[in-house]
Amino acid sequence: MTQPDFIEVYEEALAPARCRALIERFEASGQATPGKVGSGVMPELKDSSDITISGDPAWAELEGELNQAVFQGLKRYLRTFPYTLIAPLMLQIPDPVTGTPRRLMAEDFATLPEDRIDGIAQAIFRPGGINIQRYRADQGGYPYWHCEHYPRDAGCESLHRTLLWTIYLNDGFGAGETEFLYQERCIRPRTGSLLIAPAAFTHTHRGNRPEGGDKYIATSWVLFKRSEQLFAG
Repeated sequence: MTQPDFIEVYEEALAPARCRALIERFEASGQATPGKVGSGVMPELKDSSDITISGDPAWAELEGELNQAVFQGLKRYLRTFPYTLIAPLMLQIPDPVTGTPRRLMAEDFATLPEDRIDGIAQAIFRPGGINIQRYRADQGGYPYWHCEHYPRDAGCESLHRTLLWTIYLNDGFGAGETEFLYQERCIRPRTGSLLIAPAAFTHTHRGNRPEGGDKYIATSWVLFKRSEQLFAG
């Protein structure tokens, strides 16, 4: 039996026309700034132009559209890997027969109706801030092997990241894969496809340089809600 690598790709998560609209909006906005890593602008590690759209009212509609596309992918991911939720948290649901509370089990995810998955996911997770990024042909990339956890920010926000995601907004160029170190797997960009993978060091990765054309992505994380919300009362 082939062991899972916990890297999932969902095709057609975002329609090609919406991908083109995001790229056009990016180019017309004039908002792009040099991309940052955790320690700031370091183009030898990450050479990109980025726009953080979260919190900007002008981008609110597109942010919502991206988050909705990711949420649909997240629910598919949870059905495949239910321990994403139930390993870190002991959740309870009403038993469908008796109505009495019981522990949520991995086997439940095969039969839970869609609205129940919606409610559980929304109660536990929250979206991260979204970046739209451009990597110039034959120049840009994110060659530094990295994961999405680091204990730098005082609020420990990065330590709440449980999954990373990327929606590829275009293709038609060479290379430019998202490469995972330990899994020895390269994800080739395809317009509208959604990549979801764990955020921890086990899924250390890098973004290879695109060849012959610019690469555009939307990217962020799925975070656990903070403990004050999850365990209030």
